[in-house]
Amino acid sequence: MKGGDKKDVGASTPAPEVKAAAARKRRAPAAKKDEASVSNALRSVYQRTVEEDVPSEMLDLLRKLD
Repeated sequence: MKGGDKKDVGASTPAPEVKAAAARKRRAPAAKKDEASVSNALRSVYQRTVEEDVPSEMLDLLRKLD
């Protein structure tokens, strides 16, 4: 090996960080789609919970506190 050859070793192979960043960029649209579906699911669960009637036993307990 000559002096300049050591710098060229592995130069054509990207570093692991570069590969990981490229993989994240490729998955970004799918991640946004997943994020949207999770957000919609959470909104749905929250809305159903808000609309749910309070059980009469709980209302009785709350009246006793007054």
